[in-house]
Amino acid sequence: MKTTFEKVDNVNGLITMQVETADYAENVEKELKNFRKKANMPGFRVGQVPMGLIKKRFGTEVKAEAIDKLIREKLFGYIRDEKLGVLGEPLPNEEKTPVVDFEHQDEFTFVFDVALAPEFDAKLTAKDKVDFYTISVDDDMVSKQVESYASRNGQYVKVDSYEPRDMVKGLLAELDEKGNPVDGGIQVEGAVMLPDYMKNDDEKAKFAAAKVNDVIVFNPSKAYNDSDVELASLLRMKKEEVADKKCDFSFQVEEITRYQAATVDQALFDHIFGEGKVKSEEEFRARIKEQLEAQFQNDSEFKFLLDLRKHLIERVGKLEYPETMLKRIMRLNNPDKDEKFVDDNFEKSLDELTWQLIKEQLTEQFEIKLEQDDVLAAAKAVTKMQFAQYGMMEVPEELLNNYAQEMLKKKDQTEGLITRAIEQKIAVKAKETVKLNNKTVTLDEFNAMFKD
Repeated sequence: MKTTFEKVDNVNGLITMQVETADYAENVEKELKNFRKKANMPGFRVGQVPMGLIKKRFGTEVKAEAIDKLIREKLFGYIRDEKLGVLGEPLPNEEKTPVVDFEHQDEFTFVFDVALAPEFDAKLTAKDKVDFYTISVDDDMVSKQVESYASRNGQYVKVDSYEPRDMVKGLLAELDEKGNPVDGGIQVEGAVMLPDYMKNDDEKAKFAAAKVNDVIVFNPSKAYNDSDVELASLLRMKKEEVADKKCDFSFQVEEITRYQAATVDQALFDHIFGEGKVKSEEEFRARIKEQLEAQFQNDSEFKFLLDLRKHLIERVGKLEYPETMLKRIMRLNNPDKDEKFVDDNFEKSLDELTWQLIKEQLTEQFEIKLEQDDVLAAAKAVTKMQFAQYGMMEVPEELLNNYAQEMLKKKDQTEGLITRAIEQKIAVKAKETVKLNNKTVTLDEFNAMFKD
């Protein structure tokens, strides 16, 4: 098969493939013999249908499939062997491709449009300067994290008198206009409320300093600003049934419960970092500081990668792209979307494409190779961060590995992890190559960099 490439302009090209009989005849003959072995036609035993009949019945179809398979294999093989920088898949050029008649033709010409990647140099050197931010961890930040751990690991305790944010439980009873219980009226046993969340301050104030066994008269409807949804939930009725329940109710306090933060002691140390690994509050605070610094290091690395991306995109400047061809590819890849989708997302897709091409150059420059262990490590790092969000800092390696393996079974997550692993390797090499402008900032200053 003869294959040629023609560069139309800087970013567009044509690949022409001329197919002769000898290129596909053997494969067609082989496939027809396979058809004959399985063919079940009236008047013939299976496998005994004459070849002439098989060719007449299936020849054109088999020929077309063999040529299509041949074209796909040779086309991508040619692009690989010739090291053509092609964006997306080649698409048939219907204007330049002669009409194809598989039944009567033996020789064929196929022409494909190809989108060529723009030429530019994004390789890094010591002349490149990129900021690297280190977030300072102060005592106040550590103290807030200690409070967070204590609060997160607290428990509910029963108390005698009410304070804001306490939960009250008791008997709720409907009252008439004279303040007496309504005969056959609504009674809710074990009604639970958080008075501090009431919308009406006057009704909320009625619970101030309440004690167990106190009886409080209040108006639930007013307390929740006439919200039928909240009133129905409290009275355990349907929303449609509470429209006329605007009266007062009595509430006999049977139980007051308060959430009490955990004591900063050995039990908390063991729960957060593992038994016996931290033995004093001083060590606890030191470990938390290390923990925060490690967390912020990940944030710093992420910001560095963003700044590196911005630096290189600005350095290479606006690139020339085969926009007509790329929009055509985008339409074909999104058959359920309209033209507006392409128009709205095209420029953004070019930004991502530029970054992808830059990463390919950096991967080649730094001779980065991705192993399965790298992807697994990325999955475990993500898993560890997820556990950390729930206060689980010391997760057994076996558990981390199991969660990571489950993550890798999902294709969409695996693709994201591959991208993450490659970018992390690029960041490591880039930091060794460029001149870093090291800057120490507070957490507030760092977060402000991400605001529009």
